[in-house]
Amino acid sequence: MKPVFETTGTCLNIKLPEELDHPASDEIRRDSDRIIGHNYIKNMIFDFSETVFMDSSGIGILIGRKKTMDMHAGKVTAVNLGERVYKIFEKSGLFQIISLEEEEK
Repeated sequence: MKPVFETTGTCLNIKLPEELDHPASDEIRRDSDRIIGHNYIKNMIFDFSETVFMDSSGIGILIGRKKTMDMHAGKVTAVNLGERVYKIFEKSGLFQIISLEEEEK
């Protein structure tokens, strides 16, 4: 599965693939930068409902998108974290910079 990008108003929803690895992270970075450059985006939501694997490049893409949204005074949120991805968030400290919502709204 490829990442799916959907804009709703000023919100960019990104449904992440099963494996958030280096090739997927490059695609997400490139496409999200393009979307942010062409639209007024204030909120970015990463949906992890399909994701079972995430490596350091996945962590890097989240930190990079957070920095981008900080420059636009926006917010980054993660939803639908599975147990493995939740542990990665805990151990990497991502919860300190990225909000978690229990259910997608």
